[in-house]
Amino acid sequence: MIDLAALLQPMADEGWEGGAIRLEPVAERHLAGLNACFLPDDPVWEIYPAPLYGEHFETRARALLDNPARHVFAVMLDGEVVGMTSFLNIAPDRETAEIGGTFMAPKVRGSGMNGRVKRLLLDRAFASGIRRIEFRIDERNARSQAAVAKLGAVKEGTLRAERITWTGHVRDTAMWSILADEWAARD
Repeated sequence: MIDLAALLQPMADEGWEGGAIRLEPVAERHLAGLNACFLPDDPVWEIYPAPLYGEHFETRARALLDNPARHVFAVMLDGEVVGMTSFLNIAPDRETAEIGGTFMAPKVRGSGMNGRVKRLLLDRAFASGIRRIEFRIDERNARSQAAVAKLGAVKEGTLRAERITWTGHVRDTAMWSILADEWAARD
């Protein structure tokens, strides 16, 4: 049985050499910081399912906050918003969930922060009774696929022409997963 209340509590990693990381459920107080992270000239938007910058921000931010199937966390570094990530599609009857909707500000990409954030989420998910975590990644996003592979996730296949992104691109989605017993057996 999944302990949903425990799953969605704030999380912290004080031991990272890059600073104190904290994941907090997104609230109004985080929106200005998130908006500042979403730069319109960021090349990530070409592979992101929907735009979040500029004139798109208010509508998309409201959609994130109002979607009961999406539990969004602000990624904080030493008290500053530097990104977001989410638990999606939590299915208590199947003891599964997805981690996705992750965005890191350009200034923290490549720092190892994304891996630390994913480990916080995975630790919390499996401690809360989830037995399978899924990752759905744009097939073009080699960086994200490498990151989840490094965590021990297994690529299960590709969902062909799975969605149409905001740019009109018909996206193939790589399906990855990691199981609770695999996570427990690492290192």
